[in-house]
Amino acid sequence: MNRFLGGWRGDPRIWRRGLLLAAVAILLALVMLLHSRIPNRVGNLGSLTETFLPWLGLLVPLLLVLGLVRRSATALIAVLLPAIVWVNLFGGLLTDKTGGTGDLTVATHNVNADNPDPAGTARAVAASGADVLALEELKASAVPVYEKALAATYPYHSVQGTVGLWSRYPLGGVRAVDIRLGWTRAMRATVGTPYGDVAVYVAHMPSVRVKLNAGFTARQRDTSADALGEAIAAEPLPRKILLGDLNGTMNDRSLNEVTSQMRSTQGAAGSGFGFSWPASFPMARIDQIMVQGIEPVGSWTLPRTGSDHLPVAARVNVNATTSATRS
Repeated sequence: MNRFLGGWRGDPRIWRRGLLLAAVAILLALVMLLHSRIPNRVGNLGSLTETFLPWLGLLVPLLLVLGLVRRSATALIAVLLPAIVWVNLFGGLLTDKTGGTGDLTVATHNVNADNPDPAGTARAVAASGADVLALEELKASAVPVYEKALAATYPYHSVQGTVGLWSRYPLGGVRAVDIRLGWTRAMRATVGTPYGDVAVYVAHMPSVRVKLNAGFTARQRDTSADALGEAIAAEPLPRKILLGDLNGTMNDRSLNEVTSQMRSTQGAAGSGFGFSWPASFPMARIDQIMVQGIEPVGSWTLPRTGSDHLPVAARVNVNATTSATRS
């Protein structure tokens, strides 16, 4: 270490070298700090940045190494800025916030219409111990397979379009939810748990695409998210759970109509980022469990199935004394 530092002592150029690296570090900090100001007018650049925002932190150690190689004190000091911003944004997700046992376990899984093993996938998610299970991207020809595989565990279920809900407890008030697509990819049901009625929404937002000529195309997803948010806001029951593939992260401003009124179980009671897609190398959590009027106590991802998404699960406390009024 003395030999390493010896090359720095008495070298006035350590402040003049690495100015470009310092500028990149400052720009990185500004992007993370002001991501909500990045406009969506051109290729939905703001939403694209927000979808993969945590991964910008990988540039911090890279800049640190380059600053050491360049022997630039200016660059090393500048690298502290994006490091501090990243920790401020995401440091809380690195701790395990699981607490308590909860009284209801829920899970959701985009099973993939082209899943080669729907029966195996159904058994895998049922083995999670979920009391309430939502499935998305159900192909009509595969629905009977899922129904048969889940029948022993869940006596109550309903399939609406390409989404379905399976439950250990009675379902009522089942209906499709119009998310302005022209076909059904969202539903709502009242689950009669032993701790009180809960309004459970299941949704599969339209897919987004990254195109060279159009950027991050998500107009239909954004329109559907607004419609879903309006439906949840109009829900009369105080206890609400949203399960589904939202094709967006909690950081994505385009989901504000939903995320502004509900809590992410992963953010409130999970451990780590809980990335769910793609299953082969998860890079973003686009499969969400969100609650209102209910206390989350745990959240996690489940083992990979035949889908390109990972299933996600959460434990919640429906009977919390404060949950009936907490949003």
